Amino acid sequence: MDNYSVCAFYKFIKIKNLQNNKKLLYEFLIKKEIKGTIIIAREGINGTVSGNNNSIKEMLIFLCKNLNFKNIEYKISYHFNNPFYRTKIRVKNEIVTLGNKVNPRKNSGTYIEPEKWNELITDKDTILVDTRNEYEISIGTFKNSINPHTNSFRDFPLFVDNNLKKKNESKKIAMFCTGGIRCEKSTAYLKENGYENVYHLKGGILNYLKKIDKKESLWIGECFVFDNRVSVNHDLIKGDYDQCHACRIPISENDKKSKYYKEGVSCPYCYNKVSNERRLRFKERQKQINLAKKRGIEHLGVNQIKNKNLNA
Repeated sequence: MDNYSVCAFYKFIKIKNLQNNKKLLYEFLIKKEIKGTIIIAREGINGTVSGNNNSIKEMLIFLCKNLNFKNIEYKISYHFNNPFYRTKIRVKNEIVTLGNKVNPRKNSGTYIEPEKWNELITDKDTILVDTRNEYEISIGTFKNSINPHTNSFRDFPLFVDNNLKKKNESKKIAMFCTGGIRCEKSTAYLKENGYENVYHLKGGILNYLKKIDKKESLWIGECFVFDNRVSVNHDLIKGDYDQCHACRIPISENDKKSKYYKEGVSCPYCYNKVSNERRLRFKERQKQINLAKKRGIEHLGVNQIKNKNLNA
């Protein structure tokens, strides 16, 4: 039985007192035993957390009534245990880092509901762009989508400038990401740079997988998520991938059979990219993790690896 709700949520809204919001929210999460990572900034809030089903429902009410985050965008999936190890709230300059000043509250693309998404992306006049990073796309994406080959969302504007140009002004540009937040900014960036026909999948991939039947789905593979599940399948159940603790790339059971795979130290994708000095640090970290497991406790190194990035 899946006793835990995993809730990915975000909202672009002007926040004035960041530290006070952080304090109130942190106290509530601790009281309700909700774990995960939340980012707050002057432009809004973004998080993925997990707790028992009632606690997550209470959190959504709390965000609305006590912190004034009304009509917050959220997606719920379920798991048999909590895929997070601790509760963390970070105050940052952006809730998802693009590095360019854009305002999604005023100038983002047109939302497309999952039920209308297939029609849009199969139109010959539509350019379909995956706004996620290389390691996320490697395990799943929509059929015929463009991979921008980015390692960070900060790289996305450069992809737009070098590849889309305004020669595609007459085309419809459709974008998607995990939960919808990156598309809020990527479409806003395009709109503010003169592109008019810009669309994005409402609620992201997670919303599509929830609402669209497998038989009608144009999704291929699994969806990378930013928690200990690593990936989810079309039923939003934990997928078949693990994660390399050295480079954070999702890896399959077949990857683990490679001579270059060593738990916590390297995998086939990073073996030749890691210096000997870092490899020694990874070995020591894995040693401490294994010792902690024997004692029946969680080593903080695991948490730092798993939660280095946040769903977007």
